[in-house]
Amino acid sequence: MNLDSLYSQLQVKTPAKLALVVLDGLGDLATRSQGFLTPLEAANTPNLDKLTEVSAQGRMIPVAHGITPGSGPGHLALFGYDPIEFQVGRGVIEALGLGLELKAGDVAARANFCTLNDKGIVTDRRAGRIKTEVCEELCALLSKKVKKIGDVEVIIRAGKEHRFVVIFRGKGLEGPLTDSDPNREGLTIPAAKPTNAKSAKQKKAAKLVADFYKAALPVLKGRQPANGFLLRGIAHQPAIPTFQERYGLRAAAIAVYPMYKGLSQLVGMKKIEGAETIAQQFERYLAEYNNHDFFFIHYKYTDKAGEDGNFEAKKKAIEDFDAALPILLSRCPDVLAITGDHSTPCALKGHSWHPQPVLLTSECSGSDKLERFTETGANLGSLGVFEAKYLMRLMQANAKMFDKFGA
Repeated sequence: MNLDSLYSQLQVKTPAKLALVVLDGLGDLATRSQGFLTPLEAANTPNLDKLTEVSAQGRMIPVAHGITPGSGPGHLALFGYDPIEFQVGRGVIEALGLGLELKAGDVAARANFCTLNDKGIVTDRRAGRIKTEVCEELCALLSKKVKKIGDVEVIIRAGKEHRFVVIFRGKGLEGPLTDSDPNREGLTIPAAKPTNAKSAKQKKAAKLVADFYKAALPVLKGRQPANGFLLRGIAHQPAIPTFQERYGLRAAAIAVYPMYKGLSQLVGMKKIEGAETIAQQFERYLAEYNNHDFFFIHYKYTDKAGEDGNFEAKKKAIEDFDAALPILLSRCPDVLAITGDHSTPCALKGHSWHPQPVLLTSECSGSDKLERFTETGANLGSLGVFEAKYLMRLMQANAKMFDKFGA
């Protein structure tokens, strides 16, 4: 019997309400340039401080020691799915989040508009974070000019800011492919390649991506700053058990950005629309409280500031979150976890492998008698350091959802 089977065998139904609140990229590093403080430590967080008095803390390894996760693996781990076993292409997640329906055989890619110089070198991977309206205009132009490549239909849909999705719909296609993204400035766009050199379907998909670049890049020529694009997570949709099947919980997701809506939809959560700010997201939680057993609430701006290397912006994003927190706490769930999907240190301007802090509170959690929720405090907490894929199981245990194992 594997561990998941044991959990399923021990699982019992309770009336408990659970909430997982994710400040994307929350974890950070206390570097000399930041006065040996992280944004979480520097932020004024009276509401988190108060919550800390009745909570346990710890640190979570997002995937495995030394492995830096993307947002997909980071969130799947938080949802209790082993991110190594359940590998999902980012394009699939983004497409679902935008409300697109994927068919069998579709290959989806998550795309960034980027800036290229006259030698084809990427000078800005996000094209200055163009406005969503500009992205929509460029996607409409591409959709008009590149509708098909051979016998394959090309579907293009704008996301937020510089992000969009491309779906290739035709026969004999399969992912995953490597990214056509150098993942840093100063390099040219690499060709997407099969991850399985023996797969004819992947080879066809790789050629298709190359042909798409040949057709689409001329359409963007002269468009500044978005005169190019990068494709990531080029894959087809895998089979994955739903949240209801795995945990017996009616789950809802309250997220703003398409990717996180897609991640939640992938595991069968209901998307709760209509919120843009974290305060509005918490209000939606209150309105939906009686309709669901589990809530996933996603907050993007900590990660965004970390990727920009902006310490003050990340600190402010945490303070903005804290200011809205009383709305959630006015009807606190029976089990509440607040954490990140990974660390995004300002000093690194990107995701990292460093364990993210986690706070867990319930009538069973006890108090670690810590004054604040910070990386330093989390190092001292009773939860210790554990793999993120076990957070859901700890939340279930705190909700008294497991029978005793053995005599």
